[in-house]
Amino acid sequence: MTTAPAGLLPGTERALIHRLAVAQSEGRLPSLVAAVVREGRIVWTGSRTSVEGHGPDADVQYRIGSITKTFTAVLVLRLRDEGLLDLGDPLEKHLPGTGVGEVTIAQLLGHSAGLAAETPGAWWERSSAALRPELSDVLGENPQPHPVGRLHHYSNPGYTLLGSLIEAVRGVSWEEALRSEVLDPLGLTRTSTRPVAPHAGGWAVHPWADALLPEPAEDLGLMAPAGQLWSTAADLCRFAAFLAEGDDRVLSAASVREMRTPSAPPEAGDWQNNYGLGVQLSRQGGDRTLAGHTGSLPGFVAGLWISVEDGVGAAVLTNSTSGTAPSVAADLIRTVIEAEPKLPAPWRPLSEVDPSLLELTGPWYWGTYTYGLRLNADGTMALEPLRGQGRASRFEARADGSWVGLNGYYQGEILRAVRRPDGSVSHLDLGSFVFTREPYGPAEVVPGGVDPEGWRGV
Repeated sequence: MTTAPAGLLPGTERALIHRLAVAQSEGRLPSLVAAVVREGRIVWTGSRTSVEGHGPDADVQYRIGSITKTFTAVLVLRLRDEGLLDLGDPLEKHLPGTGVGEVTIAQLLGHSAGLAAETPGAWWERSSAALRPELSDVLGENPQPHPVGRLHHYSNPGYTLLGSLIEAVRGVSWEEALRSEVLDPLGLTRTSTRPVAPHAGGWAVHPWADALLPEPAEDLGLMAPAGQLWSTAADLCRFAAFLAEGDDRVLSAASVREMRTPSAPPEAGDWQNNYGLGVQLSRQGGDRTLAGHTGSLPGFVAGLWISVEDGVGAAVLTNSTSGTAPSVAADLIRTVIEAEPKLPAPWRPLSEVDPSLLELTGPWYWGTYTYGLRLNADGTMALEPLRGQGRASRFEARADGSWVGLNGYYQGEILRAVRRPDGSVSHLDLGSFVFTREPYGPAEVVPGGVDPEGWRGV
């Protein structure tokens, strides 16, 4: 039996620490710390610092800025899963009086509610929360400079509204809900709304001199759900594993998969980046997509990504106002995947073979497009084009004998086997499309009929 090593190979570890060293040196960072998670387990941590012999470890807190938004989104999805709200509900239904109540909860989660990116008035990240005691102070007089639902426009006030929504529906503070419903169940004991030692201090590095300036660490008040949290590289890697697999104590695998699904068209000209429900999505060349979030506040920049397909994620935290933590995290993931590719799961046969399902397998034709229907060991069906391009999807059985699409073009569509009076299979009906055993065979049930003269030459 072949198994993957528990940790990383020495050569891989050397490549990871080299990437951190280059980032710290070229980026002129006071410090940075990173961790890598593979298949749910932290397999590597590393750090670099400007203070000799005083490198941070994966248990040192840094401020994570907008990665907080992903935690807030998890709380909203929990409310949805409990039936306390629907993502299509207008905000006004649960949080009246905001002045932007026609926007939906889903639009707020995906930054397509047309709201402004920032608050009016003083730079909210570096000024007292006392300047914004009410939601009206966060939104201002012109809260929606963009059309609702038409484009992705990142909005910090939008997540302030979601935090207030959570408090209105749950009846407790955002912080209390976060601690009891997400942090404690996932064991994120070093993630908090205020710094808990050991923690890094935030610095600004002079752009034209190797000099430092301490940055203030303001409490964000109402803006907390958009960027308040402090965390560690280890805690964030545990959170990344949750975003990949789910945890029924917090959110199901289906719900976190929904979070990772694009929710709105990307900004014009940007086809490499998209946004789900509180989760950023980044294409990294080829077919690999990273899910996670980036974050920054004065004195700190953070990046958290995971490649769900490869089971590899990374968190990078820095204590400088400007930095490349998100790209470094992506580089660490790529390094591990390329150096130590994931071993495929061993093939295993079905535990039981249902003849009625076996009868459905094999070639099918949609018009002249050739498809194959395969029965998988996990009980799902896979419909894939055998030649040329086509729409591939997996299907899961439903109680009534039909199948529902899980991904691709046919996600959510219903596949049915239509049988003749004698019980034999006539054709497949997939969202009204007819798949037959022969391409336009004379005995096949094809909408519009088949020319009685059949196939011919010229």
